[in-house]
Amino acid sequence: MSEGCFLWGVLRYPPLWRGRDLDFEPASLRGVMVAADPETGAALLVSQHDGLAQGALLRGLAAEDLQTMAALEGNSLRCARVTVELAQGGQVQATALLPQTALADQGFAAWDLAQWAARYGAEYALVAQAEVEAARLGPLLARAGARLRAAAQVAPVTRRHSAGTQDVACQALRQPYKRFFAVEEADLRFRRFDGSLSPQVTRAGFISCDAVTVLPYDAQRDRVLLVEQFRTGPFLRGDPQPWQLEAIAGRIDAGETPEEAARREALEEAGLTLTALLPVAQYYPSPGILTEFLYSYLALTNLPDHAAGIFGLAEESEDIRGHLISFDQLMALAQSGEIGNGPLLLLAYWLAANRIQLRRACPASSV
Repeated sequence: MSEGCFLWGVLRYPPLWRGRDLDFEPASLRGVMVAADPETGAALLVSQHDGLAQGALLRGLAAEDLQTMAALEGNSLRCARVTVELAQGGQVQATALLPQTALADQGFAAWDLAQWAARYGAEYALVAQAEVEAARLGPLLARAGARLRAAAQVAPVTRRHSAGTQDVACQALRQPYKRFFAVEEADLRFRRFDGSLSPQVTRAGFISCDAVTVLPYDAQRDRVLLVEQFRTGPFLRGDPQPWQLEAIAGRIDAGETPEEAARREALEEAGLTLTALLPVAQYYPSPGILTEFLYSYLALTNLPDHAAGIFGLAEESEDIRGHLISFDQLMALAQSGEIGNGPLLLLAYWLAANRIQLRRACPASSV
């Protein structure tokens, strides 16, 4: 009879089990080590002859409950019985999540729970309170990060209604669609301007992640880099021209700051390594229907003639072309309507308002 479940990776993090009456006890498993995935930083269990994987024994948790949380490890795992050693002495039989096939030690670095928790713990703890699917773990974690940033956000309330905890009463919340994106439908009442609560209404929202947009600008050469790619939104709307000219953009992944996401996306979409980022705006592009919140930046950078190319991640089927254009060409595209998306228009007009000052502050050098 198993005396509990042995946890060796992400699931060792106690906040994931919040609200459950469980007993954590330090334990270890011989012949393996908990290693850090060199690409993602995730916890991996790898075979090692003299290894000793540190973990925790959870008493009071059924094997089927453990299996429902397996997606948080982000790996293809199976339940198996193992013999674990208790820190206070002795051995017990326990259930553990193990890889489908044994992973060989390839000189991986050890995985550190404290370092992982400092970067990802809050997002994982939020996701753990809902039903988790391995295929949707990435989007779920990114949305959790968005919720955490929203809760911590302090925005001015000088003209608009200052909402209190009793100003929105949600009677029911449904999620009829959930994949990479999700749709949530809520039955709610909200505070009216006369002080009363509205009748119950049903409202739906498109649930996505927070994202960044960044426009690289070379102040010496007075030009920017735009990216072009096929976009599903215009295509599904029936637009005969679904390829869009845009600023570099992408979602903020779990554990990332908006600035880190901007730099990562610039490298992935345009091969640019950015340093200084100038904050332009933080905003909801369409608050009536979207939860998406954007952080927009202008990046002062060097854009020589060879800076434009074809980029994108093959695993995401991205095909992204860069365009180097002058400031005047940028504004002509904005005014003609060929640039047809809000984030790039905002960045273009912000640059127009601040361009002279940016050029004056740029050190003179040969271009």
